[in-house]
Amino acid sequence: MKPIIYQVFTRLFGNRNTTRKEDGTIEENGCGKMNDFDSRVLRRIKEMGVTHVWYTGIIRHATTTDYSAYGIPRQNPQVVKGRAGSPYAITDYYDVDPDIATDVDKRMQEFEALIERTHKAGLKVIIDFVPNHVARQYHSICKPKGIKDLGEDDDPTKHFFVKNNFYYCWGQPLDLSGIDSAPLTSAYTETPAKATGNDQFSCRPSRNDWYETVKLNYGVDYCDAGGRSEHFNPIPDTWHKMTDILLFWAHKGVDAFRCDMAEMVPAAFWYWATDKVKFAYPDIKFIGEVYNPAQYRNYIKAGFDWLYDKVGMYDSMRDIVCGKRPAGDISYRWQETNDISDHMLYFLENHDEQRIASDFFVGDPMRAVPGFIVSLMLQSNPFMLYAGQEFGEAGMDAEGFSGKDGRTTIFDYWSVESIRRGFFSRQSLTSSQRELEAIYRYMLNLVNEEKALSDGDFFDLMYVNQHLADNQFAFMRQKDDENMLIIVNFLGEPANCEIVIPDHAIDYFGIERKEYDVLDVFTGDIIHTGVFGEHSIGVVVAPYGARIFKMKV
Repeated sequence: MKPIIYQVFTRLFGNRNTTRKEDGTIEENGCGKMNDFDSRVLRRIKEMGVTHVWYTGIIRHATTTDYSAYGIPRQNPQVVKGRAGSPYAITDYYDVDPDIATDVDKRMQEFEALIERTHKAGLKVIIDFVPNHVARQYHSICKPKGIKDLGEDDDPTKHFFVKNNFYYCWGQPLDLSGIDSAPLTSAYTETPAKATGNDQFSCRPSRNDWYETVKLNYGVDYCDAGGRSEHFNPIPDTWHKMTDILLFWAHKGVDAFRCDMAEMVPAAFWYWATDKVKFAYPDIKFIGEVYNPAQYRNYIKAGFDWLYDKVGMYDSMRDIVCGKRPAGDISYRWQETNDISDHMLYFLENHDEQRIASDFFVGDPMRAVPGFIVSLMLQSNPFMLYAGQEFGEAGMDAEGFSGKDGRTTIFDYWSVESIRRGFFSRQSLTSSQRELEAIYRYMLNLVNEEKALSDGDFFDLMYVNQHLADNQFAFMRQKDDENMLIIVNFLGEPANCEIVIPDHAIDYFGIERKEYDVLDVFTGDIIHTGVFGEHSIGVVVAPYGARIFKMKV
């Protein structure tokens, strides 16, 4: 079965509060809860064709909301981005974020119940593992007995020390004067300053740095005389602590970890940690956020099952959808990773990227349908979509810290209108939202109903169809005796396409040369055509549409 991942930002997903005040507090704007994912919501997600739910923002992170009444340490607002804070500024790796709990004192039990409900719905659970950095005021109050806190035994007089969990700035205090949003009424002090999460090793991070986080030390000295040296023997203390955290959540029943900025952590650690986790939990998956294609194979060898294909396929598909590259560029992108194709995770949206329907991407979500179909059906690797994508969420709100940037905020308390309508007020969906959702639902289910699309062999037809390469893309998939021919049109007008089926494809799939009745599974049309080698099939493809033909061979 082809993995279909549905990313939900847990804090936003179930929030039905319509106040939506810019920079509003949790009391003003409300907050989604884990309990919003009840059996009805999970059934709807499952029926969309999804196999995995990525619950973003589960582990407790820095926030300006005061939970001290529950024994949770307060965070200084100078080192928190937005009212709600970033889910990637972790304050306790062993705790669940209180924002998303109905009963804060029972937040871990609520998460365990969420895992159970998700599994009962026939879905697998993914959560974030943030290995590269933690919040400035990291302090675990929930760590198991016998576990020492990060930095507890550090020697802060040393910039780098293999037994330290953090990097230090030689006794210099942290200088936040470059962070113009920092409130002067609650000055945050840190002496000596710790290095900032985005490999900023000075004591003066800027607003554009990940200034609310500190870099974790995996035994790499980034500032020695040679520029960078590795110290992995004996095993650095951070390796042990972070592997214990992975095992803790795996024991809870988590099925996969989406590892934030995985390439900023040395591959040697991943070799070591994934081996231990997979020995204890053989079915668990690791998803890596790796942006450097030159490192893909190294991190796959280190134990990653799936890697973001952002710099290759995503960037190409975005440009094609926007009319900035020819459709034929898709061929070059899959060829770059053909030897590791099953490990590449395709997507068109996630929390880091701008929404398709935003003014910053293409404005009209229907224009991305051909890109969605190709990303979903091209090969057998997993596909991911971000909650709201199927309703054409535009991400054009000015939520607060995030601002109007075409992204759905990860820093603010907010309610996403399209998700609220799609899951909790369906009668208010517009006709265009219903049409788009129907396309997503049909295609996502089709890919795992048709074995040719989920795990069949693949053949790119574009080398003999260069006349289509500017605006159309065509390929074939086959499993056993079922062959699928897919043609998509990135143009906003109907395309008359003559699709050449070369002898090479016919021989590769073992197709008998004869006449066939071919069903278009998308439109329901049946065409009668011959397959005789170097033969062309004439079809009309709708604007921003697709033809998906199926024949028994």
